[in-house]
Amino acid sequence: MRTRPYEGRLRAPFVTARRRVETVTGVLVGIELADGTVGFGSAAETYAVTGESAASITAAVRGPIAAALTEGSRPVRGHAEAVAGACVANAGAKAAVDVALHDAWARQLGIPLATALGGDVATPLHGDMTISLTDPEDMAARAAGAADRGHDTLKIKLGSDWRVDLERLRAVVDAAPDAALRLDANQGWDVKTAIRIITAIEEAGLPVQLVEQPVDRRDLTGLGEVTRAVGTPIMADEAVSGPEDALDIVAGRCADLLNIKLAKCGGIRQALAIADIAAAGGIECMVGAMMEPRISVTAAAHVAAAHPNITLLDLDSAEWVDDPGLADKGYSMDGSLMRLHEGPGIGFEELSPTERTPS
Repeated sequence: MRTRPYEGRLRAPFVTARRRVETVTGVLVGIELADGTVGFGSAAETYAVTGESAASITAAVRGPIAAALTEGSRPVRGHAEAVAGACVANAGAKAAVDVALHDAWARQLGIPLATALGGDVATPLHGDMTISLTDPEDMAARAAGAADRGHDTLKIKLGSDWRVDLERLRAVVDAAPDAALRLDANQGWDVKTAIRIITAIEEAGLPVQLVEQPVDRRDLTGLGEVTRAVGTPIMADEAVSGPEDALDIVAGRCADLLNIKLAKCGGIRQALAIADIAAAGGIECMVGAMMEPRISVTAAAHVAAAHPNITLLDLDSAEWVDDPGLADKGYSMDGSLMRLHEGPGIGFEELSPTERTPS
């Protein structure tokens, strides 16, 4: 196993109700198998969600995760389970190694990761473009620019003062009238505010597909209240950190949709388990990403292409990162359409993390 620090500046600040990001900092991970096959993964610092830094990710990867993964020869599922059980928390570090493991596995098979997981890469995936939380005029300008570049679905960051949020939303609708909108409050509202603003949106007839995580991630009761009080589909995001959370949300009918992120749940096997649980409860899923490097985004897209219950995509974060070295790897974009490359694994053949883990 190898690790290497990673840093990429964003083309514009990424702002939500919870944080402001200008640089993606994290760790690239490489796994080399006995036959020389190499797989890659990555993890970003996400203090606000998983509590991890680049230093803690590196320590977890090079310490307990490496020890668990190199104990012996097992099928890929056994190795994935070893990664998941190597230590408490550290979901981003586990996801990086889990992705690298699955990338190497698919490379051994000589097929794309989505194909190895039971899907295919032939059909383009339809995603969105995020509009950061700023003033209404700036958000309108960003929305118009995204629409001009062919993005027909926009994810609008809200979650501060509800009156200004309505101004922001109306400005975006005026600037990009043909775009479908997904709203993300990032836990920024309380229950009453969420119901008030979503009801106002519905009464105004604004083209909103869904509202993501309107209330605090720990308040499943409140999330359920919002879901039952409005007609707009409500999506759980921060509230879904693993299959156990998915089971609670599905059983309590607390949300209409679930947002799966590899860095939140710890990797591909956990993500597929969440999608299975949601499918059993008749709840569709989105696959998303935090502000992460292109490797993480590509891996998430392969998961989306592999599971029939993942019907929505929110994987634009790598498009914010100014990183020419990774710009043409993994996938290509045509407006809102993402086309995965058809090579083996996830398609990062030339990436070479150089710092070996201790043996």
